Amino acid sequence: MSKIETPTCSECRQLHCHRHDARYPKHCLTTALEESERTELAALYAGADPADSKLAHAAAEVEGLYYGKINRVEETVAFARRIGAARIGIATCFGLIEETRVLVKILRLAGFETFTALCKVGSIDKTEMGIAEELKIKCGSYEAGCNPILQARLLNRENTGLNIIMGLCVGHDSLFLKHSEAPVTTLVVKDRVLGHNPVAALYTVGSYSARLLDKERLESL
Repeated sequence: MSKIETPTCSECRQLHCHRHDARYPKHCLTTALEESERTELAALYAGADPADSKLAHAAAEVEGLYYGKINRVEETVAFARRIGAARIGIATCFGLIEETRVLVKILRLAGFETFTALCKVGSIDKTEMGIAEELKIKCGSYEAGCNPILQARLLNRENTGLNIIMGLCVGHDSLFLKHSEAPVTTLVVKDRVLGHNPVAALYTVGSYSARLLDKERLESL
């Protein structure tokens, strides 16, 4: 017997929490929220936690001023400026280094200092990391593993005010986020098959990406 999932936001068709123009469903994470926690959260964003408040207010200002008017690169510039990040760190994938060079040019034109760390920095062979030879992309050759912990450490040492993820692999981004001391935003999400546009798989689930609804296949991954 399959487990019965508790209804959450993905099952809601009202979305009343946004503009109060519908109604809350019977099982709702908003109505289940204790008033004391709601008050605490509002206070955090309002300034009780200066670091959280600074990020939240900057994000809201960028959204309010530029919604639908500027692209993600421009939004990142606007956000970085509003949080006072003079130096921006970039954790980039090897496969996106050319795009990163363009980004660096843009950020420097905008008045920021930049520091980039490539995923292969440190050049530690995968076998040294305890990864089996047969799991290399090209077996029998030297193949450096991605090193997101070192990427984060290098940017930490540079005292960056904001770090940008440029296409780190699934999981490697998790490690980078875990070890980064500065706030992190993602500019590019890697998807080698879909040209770094993973949402395309969700748009085409009824046609080209129908395999995503194959339960047996999914369980085999």
